[in-house]
Amino acid sequence: MKIAIIGANGKAGSLLVKEALDRGHEVTAVVRDSSKIADTQVKILEKDLFDLTYDDLKENDVIIDAFAVWAEDHLYQHKTSLAHLSDILAEKPVRLLVVGGAGSLYVDPEHKLRLMDTPDFPDMFKPLASNMGEAFDTLRTRKDVNWTYLSPSADFSAEGGRTGKYKAGGEELMTNSKGLSTISYADYAIAMLDEAELPKHLQERFTVVSE
Repeated sequence: MKIAIIGANGKAGSLLVKEALDRGHEVTAVVRDSSKIADTQVKILEKDLFDLTYDDLKENDVIIDAFAVWAEDHLYQHKTSLAHLSDILAEKPVRLLVVGGAGSLYVDPEHKLRLMDTPDFPDMFKPLASNMGEAFDTLRTRKDVNWTYLSPSADFSAEGGRTGKYKAGGEELMTNSKGLSTISYADYAIAMLDEAELPKHLQERFTVVSE
């Protein structure tokens, strides 16, 4: 399978690249600075996400969007970047898998209360969660894109190990047998590649938690 990973030099993106390569896939890293990609097994497309066209991506079976920005004055780009990718992939066979956020997951079975709207949600993360949530709300309406949105657990751990095990759910925040909502970047990458290889959530959001 041919997979292009946008933001391949980020923490999540680099583990997605590793997982895809380990499974024998042909990987293209879409980055703004090719000097940050050292793996010689990876093809490199040096281009800004906002300048991408369908011609840049059409040879791939799957696009994984691991775009991330943290500066508060650029958080809106979570919305504009996903809108741009949706537009260029509209009515096309290429699938779009999105590294999503946990803040928009529901914490009640009625799907009225999102994690980001709970009293204990940290104020410092609310602007990021809000922008990512709005981006997802727009993506959810796109019936012309073969999208899948993967939300991590509340604790999305860059330092966590690769256990190779996870449980998948739908629109609601999940906890493990210890009552914790956590997943490592490495286990998240496993879940994302599993979805790439065997699609189960076409035009759906799902989430994962690890023990």
